[in-house]
Amino acid sequence: MLDVVRLRVLVAVARKGSLTAAARELHYSQPSVSHHLARLEAETGARLIQRVGRGIRLTEAGRLLAGRAEEIIGRLDDTAEELAAHVGLRSGRVRLAAFPSALGTFVPEAVTLLAGQHPGLRLQLTETEPPEALRLLRAGRVDVAVIFRYDDTAPEDNGISMTHLLDDPSYLLSSGPAGEIADHAESAWIAGCDRCRSHLLEICEQAGYAPRISFTSDDIVAVQALVAASLGLTMLPGLALRAHRHPDVRVAEVPGSTRHVYAAVYGEPPPPPPPEAQLKALQESSLTPRLT
Repeated sequence: MLDVVRLRVLVAVARKGSLTAAARELHYSQPSVSHHLARLEAETGARLIQRVGRGIRLTEAGRLLAGRAEEIIGRLDDTAEELAAHVGLRSGRVRLAAFPSALGTFVPEAVTLLAGQHPGLRLQLTETEPPEALRLLRAGRVDVAVIFRYDDTAPEDNGISMTHLLDDPSYLLSSGPAGEIADHAESAWIAGCDRCRSHLLEICEQAGYAPRISFTSDDIVAVQALVAASLGLTMLPGLALRAHRHPDVRVAEVPGSTRHVYAAVYGEPPPPPPPEAQLKALQESSLTPRLT
């Protein structure tokens, strides 16, 4: 039986035209390439290469075997990939981290889609904000992280590949006519924790003032109840309003205040079959209409 490793060496020599180039492609030493070719000639009983000056060329038998070997190796590689995908999607796991408003909107649908398509996969969900989700991803503790950025020109982290899911505008919430951000320099504001309020502070700074924050809460239900009671204004992303919207608040989109939502995986694409299946489900579930 012909050795597959030696067939790969022959194919590389045929493709590259020299022992040195084939060795470089295969990450072998040149003597190792020569050894594999000599053993393959012994196995086949045919002369496969001949010296031409300082170079080599394949004989007629060598070209015939290299052509067949390329077909065989291609089919073996395809079969190995299909088998890995089949086994991975039948018995693998996907660990997903996402921020709260994503978990409250499109992520459950994505998880349901994945579970329906691949019932053998084990699914784990973690609620966390983007910085921690990326730390978990780098540490290998999750496979997919749903994150957001307000600056879509920011460079990707080393080793992390990101798939764009959706753009999520921000909205000004009030109990009466909202107007513009610039109209509320003297108003009371309701904001999240120090980390979560950074975008509100940035938007108000662009409008020329620092907001007077009277209430602090990360609970979107409580925040909207405070707005409905005329105790202050707030700014929330569209996903948060899709997760919960108080009937007595008015909303107005804030121009130039869109966050960009991504699914991040670690390593070069394509990811392993289970995370790749989760990415596809996230893309499908995130195709939702804009808030009205």
